[in-house]
Amino acid sequence: MDKRRLGKTEIEVTPIGLGCWQFASGITSSLFWKSPPQSEVDRIVKTALERGINLFDTAELYGWGRSEKALSTALTNAGKVDGEVVIATKWTPLFRTAGSITKTIANREGYLAPFRIDLYQIHRPMALATVQAQMNAMADLIEEGKIRAVGVSNFHEGQMRKSHRTLAERGLPLATNQVRFNLLDRRIERDGVLNAAKELDVTVIAYSPLAQGLLTGKFHKNPELVSRLPFIRRMQVRRMIQKSRPLIEMLNDIASSYGCNTSEVALSWVINYHGDSIVAIPGATKKEHVLQNIGAMTLKLSRDEMSKLDSLSRMITS
Repeated sequence: MDKRRLGKTEIEVTPIGLGCWQFASGITSSLFWKSPPQSEVDRIVKTALERGINLFDTAELYGWGRSEKALSTALTNAGKVDGEVVIATKWTPLFRTAGSITKTIANREGYLAPFRIDLYQIHRPMALATVQAQMNAMADLIEEGKIRAVGVSNFHEGQMRKSHRTLAERGLPLATNQVRFNLLDRRIERDGVLNAAKELDVTVIAYSPLAQGLLTGKFHKNPELVSRLPFIRRMQVRRMIQKSRPLIEMLNDIASSYGCNTSEVALSWVINYHGDSIVAIPGATKKEHVLQNIGAMTLKLSRDEMSKLDSLSRMITS
């Protein structure tokens, strides 16, 4: 299976990874979905591994270590050892200074043990510290052998450029910027983030690539499912369900022609429309979700199909 490098690093990942926010529990996840028990987490991770996925993305904020621990447990139960997968996690910057990056790395290591942190990301640009201070703290972790690469998440163009410039002064690349991107949310194409990422050779990691499940089409087929969703996610789906219907119909038509499902078409567009500059990390609360997504890595839409999706998507999101 073809892999893509994260920016200018030596880290190679599959174009579809697994987002692990769903593995957390508590307030930060319960407003969006019901987290699966460890037994189902084990099945999700094992299925992802069996289908070739090697990128797993989690964060401190996802249950304050619960997602990280659930992931490391599932990988261990699947027989994996350090170095066989790529682990990405994130530092939570809220009300913290850059010094917290080095002070709390032991917590991340503890929850993820025995797996090393390959990619360490600043979760949001909300720290009580300059971008330069944060990047220098991250660079220190690389020099200490604590992490392999540095990424950011939800950084706008200027913040990303400043991060890139600061790391370059230390002889290091900025590997990634993790942002929301899907056929219903294309802000990074308009606000300079995507163009800057391409210019700087920074890989975009697309979170919510299926728009909280809306692009699977399941809520359009069965609207009763919407009422069962946790509050925030329910409001997000309701807001877009009618507006997105023409796009879902086109996705369904294309999926029928390939004998695949709507999710695979939507994900294939995300990871291929802009060449190899984007990888996606859809989440899962059951192993069937992984199976629904995995075909996107080998599904090659025609240029005409991608262009039609592009045009309709722009009409809906403009």
